[in-house]
Amino acid sequence: MLDYHLLEAVAAVDREGSFERAARMLHVTPSAVSQRVKLLEERVGAVLISRGKPCNATAAGRRLCRHVEQVGMLERELHDDLPALATEGMEGRVTLRVAVNADTLGTWFIGAMARFAASDDALLDVSLDDQDYTAEWLHTGRVLAAVTGRADPVQGCRSLPLGKLRYVATASPTFVARHFGSGANAASLARAPALTFNPKDQLQRRWMRRVCRRDLSPPTLWLPSTQAFVDACVAGLAWGMNPEMLARPHLEAGRLVELVPRAPLDVQLHWQHVRLAMPTMERLAAAVVAEARARLRP
Repeated sequence: MLDYHLLEAVAAVDREGSFERAARMLHVTPSAVSQRVKLLEERVGAVLISRGKPCNATAAGRRLCRHVEQVGMLERELHDDLPALATEGMEGRVTLRVAVNADTLGTWFIGAMARFAASDDALLDVSLDDQDYTAEWLHTGRVLAAVTGRADPVQGCRSLPLGKLRYVATASPTFVARHFGSGANAASLARAPALTFNPKDQLQRRWMRRVCRRDLSPPTLWLPSTQAFVDACVAGLAWGMNPEMLARPHLEAGRLVELVPRAPLDVQLHWQHVRLAMPTMERLAAAVVAEARARLRP
């Protein structure tokens, strides 16, 4: 039998990022957390926590952390059905770890979280990564569910289509007049500064490849924030691919214009979660799908 006091210590250190914060969460001393982690590492014969700033679970540790989350959900479901079985330590709320891309979080995912909160008391721990990389978080066991651009299911997971998040290439009228007086073409796009979220962000390049039929490498302004992307475009700093639902009010007010009219870029999104016959996970999936279908393009 697994010792869940030891498992909870590993999961707490991974979630909180340090032994000190994990100790506060578990209401024990940092020394007690360290001893529990070390004891479990000795029992399984593998390092479970990579000590650093922050501390993170190793591959073996992540598998155990996911197991702890799954057991937590099972216990909560059992407690709902059989309240008399409640024991000390079962009164805490389950936390589900999920991964989403920043534009999803900045446009529609808060609504999905609100729908879920109305039907379930589980908490969500949301991590951010590009939609082309969040599936890897599922594959390695770092999360139980993810919004991803990948349609084919990760091994052991279920995939549900959500809809398309539409992006439009936008800039301020003054920026367009300065850099695109003769239109947005390969020559002008190669010279005009473009916004990029981080090195994983390929939306600008994908759009330029579609419009110009060639790869371009314009000057780059790095800005890792969905809302700041819009603000920077309105301020005339650069052009960027903004979610249409955030850009629309600025387009209607004339603060932004499309570089090429009627040339959007749609990104198909999917919800993937581990295959667990658990009502909590099903309620989360239902909330995400419902909100996505209300806000995204079919």
